[in-house]
Amino acid sequence: MMETTASPIFWVGFLALILGLLTMDLVVFHRRPHVVSAGEASRWVAFWIGLAAAFNVFVYFEFGTAKALEFTAGYLVEEALSVDNVFVFLIVFRYFHVPRELQHRVLFFGILGAIILRGIFIWIGATLISQFSWVLYIFGAFLVFTGIKIVAQDEMQVHPERNPVLKLLRRILPITADYMGTRFLVRAGERWFATPLLAVLVVVEATDLVFAVDSIPAIFGITHDPFIVYTSNIFAILGLRALFMLLAGIMDKFHYLKYGLGIVLCFIGVKMLIAWFVHIPIEISLGVVVLLLGGSILLSFLRPVKPAESHGSGPDAGTETPLEE
Repeated sequence: MMETTASPIFWVGFLALILGLLTMDLVVFHRRPHVVSAGEASRWVAFWIGLAAAFNVFVYFEFGTAKALEFTAGYLVEEALSVDNVFVFLIVFRYFHVPRELQHRVLFFGILGAIILRGIFIWIGATLISQFSWVLYIFGAFLVFTGIKIVAQDEMQVHPERNPVLKLLRRILPITADYMGTRFLVRAGERWFATPLLAVLVVVEATDLVFAVDSIPAIFGITHDPFIVYTSNIFAILGLRALFMLLAGIMDKFHYLKYGLGIVLCFIGVKMLIAWFVHIPIEISLGVVVLLLGGSILLSFLRPVKPAESHGSGPDAGTETPLEE
């Protein structure tokens, strides 16, 4: 059977907290679109990290040390995987020429959708593991494969124009050539049109689904508790908007992070594959995650990439100018 920690009241309370914070974010702090400065982004990153730490203190006192360590490990893995999201979002925004003052709005609704979709994914994963324990071995093998693929790939190629969900949207609704402020849909006569802002949101949501395929099995490799899986996942992506605003200009400096992340996924995958024979304590798992991710980030700054080495692998690699509809 699947481990359970939280009663329904904890789930309701957590969702109420998150929805309340997001509502305040949209209605109070970002009621009017504006360019988010580095200083403002830094304060929001600190806020979301602090909130996650405070929640983890609650987990510690309510559920014990092991659950708190599981939350920490899951949060760190998801944050590391989110760096790839930041890279992809940067490419998507440049491809669609999204005005800087509208980027926060796209990410807000993208994360709102992610909260719902990841909840569905986690529920499906928890149900499968509860009914068929051998699914863990599939997750483990998939993570090992993904980790090796991350380490082996030379650079990430992203082509927003090839996104099948975007192609479907274009078949359903014509897309206006220009942005219409913060509107996702506009009506001209008796016909509805999608704005480029809706097209960007669709690509962002589709991209998050792809990343969820990696991140959710990875956290199930750390803990089987759906409450810890979901809360650590959501807290990590909540700070993704501010993280994007803060890191968008320095993404190329984390050139060794993919190696650390790839090895972490391999480690978690192997842990799942040998769980029947060998139990690796959460303390060791957390130590390995911190050592590999922290070490890869530190190495990136100690050995900065040379301009010649980064040629063709920057955020604009593989992008094209979008065609007006």
